[in-house]
Amino acid sequence: MNDRRKLDKLRRKLSSVQLIVLFYLLAVAVSTILLSLPGVHKPGAEWSFIDAVFTAVSAISVTGLTVVSTTDTFSVPGYFVLAFILQFGGIGIMTLGTFIWLLFGKKIGLKDRRLIMTDQNRSTFSGLVQLMRQILIIIISIELLGALILGIHFLHYFPTWQEAFLQGFFASVSATTNAGFDITGTSLVPFADDYFVQFINIDLLILGAIGFPVLIEIKDFIKSGGSSHYRFTLFTKLTTLTFFILILVGTILIYWFERNHYFLGKSWHESFFYSLFQSVSTRNGGLATMDVSEFSNPTLLILSGLMFIGASPSSVGGGIRTTTFAIMILSIFFYAKGKDTIKVFGREVDPEDIHRSFIVITTAVMICSSAVILLTYIEPSFSIMQIIFEVCSAFGTTGLSMGITAELSTAGKWIIIALMFIGRIGILSFLFLIRGNTAKESYHYPKEKVIIG
Repeated sequence: MNDRRKLDKLRRKLSSVQLIVLFYLLAVAVSTILLSLPGVHKPGAEWSFIDAVFTAVSAISVTGLTVVSTTDTFSVPGYFVLAFILQFGGIGIMTLGTFIWLLFGKKIGLKDRRLIMTDQNRSTFSGLVQLMRQILIIIISIELLGALILGIHFLHYFPTWQEAFLQGFFASVSATTNAGFDITGTSLVPFADDYFVQFINIDLLILGAIGFPVLIEIKDFIKSGGSSHYRFTLFTKLTTLTFFILILVGTILIYWFERNHYFLGKSWHESFFYSLFQSVSTRNGGLATMDVSEFSNPTLLILSGLMFIGASPSSVGGGIRTTTFAIMILSIFFYAKGKDTIKVFGREVDPEDIHRSFIVITTAVMICSSAVILLTYIEPSFSIMQIIFEVCSAFGTTGLSMGITAELSTAGKWIIIALMFIGRIGILSFLFLIRGNTAKESYHYPKEKVIIG
């Protein structure tokens, strides 16, 4: 009883952000233990503490960067343990936690709702429990459908139906949660010529990364019979438009820079699907149909930028998020036109959101730049391009790599671990974690302008 009182007292002392971060740290600890259990690994597989922590953080943050080969290290029970952790990390601690609470009939109190609001980047308390229920139902439904479709299709590739459906199940979970893990041993390279497999994976990657609120609004729109009176929120309009513009621009730029390089001698449809899949994967997927290290440096920089932006808010992804990038671009555009406000889709963006967007971008650039400098010093054997790519992949929780992850030193691995964790909890949560309690200003000094630019 005394222990329970102490826990309740500690819980009251910690802010919602601090509790969420604590829960994610506990999830990493539990995942590290689960991934180190007997029977999870294949006989003779090498496995160290740093490997366990790195894989646990990569799975909880649904990044997909690995320091060991998943197929060579884990047994079939290990695949299911890893898939469970990916599910936990992708949907979010509070979503699955709320589901468990509801199963046991626990009342969702104000403090619990604050945690849900923080974990899902929400600004209001209204409808949070219903939101969690809808997220869980939608994501599980998508994964089951994806597993069934891929499992049936994989009967053409694998000798037994058990192996085909195991591959289909894991591929569906990995793609929907945008985890980037695979049990083929070579990501989706074996399916580089199978456009059906690529198309299904593209759909799953998009559904996972576009944002849970967007999926819920689309569901409600369909439920309304496509009514012309249904009004999508500004968030859905802005994030969806930005999301697909980034995919389109990424596809065009990859094709343009590689048309006389990697795509030389390839047919138009091969070049198109290589470009499209890699562009979609940078939103947060981490899956690849080819060795990305074969791309030219301009393309690798484009991919790094796309991974840095990442997925949409309230999704399975990391990075600065699509809406943050959109608001930054719109701010520059409207400022250049002499406007003090951003007006888009018949709405005006809240000035606080504009302020937060620039704080997120600036902080993210500082963190990633510091990581690049440190890794350049710690890992002199790797090129600056390899390090930039790895840093953006970790921060964006994407999982694409130029093949240097397993060769990093212990110090280098800890830097990547920190980037993956920050990418998962988000920059704002990271800043709220280290700042003190907000105090109302008791006085102000006279304001004075300074020269800018």
